[in-house]
Amino acid sequence: MGGFFAAALKEECIFDLFFGTDYHSHLGTRRAGMTVYGKDGFNRSIHSIESSPFRTKFQSEINEMQGNMGIGCISDYDPQPLIVRSHHGTYSIMAIGKINNMDALVEEVFKGANTHFLEMSGGDINMTELVAAMINQKDNLVEGIQYAQGKIDGSMTLLLLTPKGIYCARDRLGRTPLIIGRKSEGFCASFESFAYLNLGYSDYRELGPGEIAVMTPEEVVTLAKPGEKMRICTFLWVYYGYPSSRYEGVAVEDMRNRCGSLLAGRDKGDVDVDTVAGVPDSGMAHAIGYANASGVPLSRPFVKYTPTWPRSFMPPVQSKRDLIAKMKLIPIRELIENKKLLLIDDSIVRGTQLRETTEYLFQSGAKEVHIRPACPPLLFGCKYLNFSRSSSEMELIARRIINREEGDAVERSVLEDYANPDSDRYHRMLDGICEQLKFTSLKYNRLDDLVEAVGIDKDKLCTYCWDGRE
Repeated sequence: MGGFFAAALKEECIFDLFFGTDYHSHLGTRRAGMTVYGKDGFNRSIHSIESSPFRTKFQSEINEMQGNMGIGCISDYDPQPLIVRSHHGTYSIMAIGKINNMDALVEEVFKGANTHFLEMSGGDINMTELVAAMINQKDNLVEGIQYAQGKIDGSMTLLLLTPKGIYCARDRLGRTPLIIGRKSEGFCASFESFAYLNLGYSDYRELGPGEIAVMTPEEVVTLAKPGEKMRICTFLWVYYGYPSSRYEGVAVEDMRNRCGSLLAGRDKGDVDVDTVAGVPDSGMAHAIGYANASGVPLSRPFVKYTPTWPRSFMPPVQSKRDLIAKMKLIPIRELIENKKLLLIDDSIVRGTQLRETTEYLFQSGAKEVHIRPACPPLLFGCKYLNFSRSSSEMELIARRIINREEGDAVERSVLEDYANPDSDRYHRMLDGICEQLKFTSLKYNRLDDLVEAVGIDKDKLCTYCWDGRE
């Protein structure tokens, strides 16, 4: 995943750029960078944020970097923004998305021009450098951006900082958002809508899927009109989005409350529990919705210790992420002992963390632990946003249970049957997951209820990880 922020102002932009980018720290874990353009040209800084947060690493840059236009990025892997010199002139570029056909695109670039790529550690090519090389194949930036986005199997949202303005290009199918804010001094572009509110901006507009606009301190001008087809990621509302964000006019916190309410409606009369709890932090709003709809009291049987612990998916090694996730949760025994608990998490990916959380509750005296994930079982690894770092779909707990039932070679039609919440296969899969993870009971949110909670036409939503729909 990753996040971004850009500002084009009539005055110095570094203050807004610093804090606007920092507000995206929940979306990336490994690299961050900022580039500004001013009277002295381009000035860039990139740091690792694996061991300390963005603000700590970049706070000195507030006094060192100067310019009235700039772009900032939080990234999971690739160091960026990059500064590129080409026949388009010099520009800085950052890219958020995923490229599934990297090798094929690299070979195509090699055939079209004498060029080279600088390998990162591990021999990988920087995704953003490849995108820049593809853009440079065409005669102008707009054609180059459209060419790159059209060739990429995956998704790609871009910001390009030039001396004349900032090119903002939303992914061809709008899988990630790109939102424009406005104040008297100029404009900003942001992944998260809340990131600019405390900086004095108000909502201006969202770019449509595939739309390309150039942003200056004076105006935002569309250079390529948006397409009609959209597939924005539904998981943004379920998990990734910050509670105060909104996408396509739908507030994240409201959606999660509705999601929990619909979960409660499906549970009516089927489960007898003492309290409802959310796994901190992303499960909390879902749990509030469930408690309000069901009348079952809400409690916090454990709290998350956040002053020094990073997010649980920060380390690249899964076992370390699981350990950190466990160590962050501090139980409150008085709210657990002899209680029948209903626990809501945003999702179950591999199942390791939630299994250990459940064991933790039982060890702390819980009588029962009923699990209600806020989204359906994950059957397909994300092809578009690097949601899960699984190297194989077989790391997904649902797929492991399916393979145990069906064998290694599972046809697409069979997987589609497992995705149907009314099928016998689906219920056998749930029983298998429940047994393996040692829950008292397990009931996932249904995809139709999830779509209802979002309130957007399903044709505009990406639901690939749950139903395999492209």
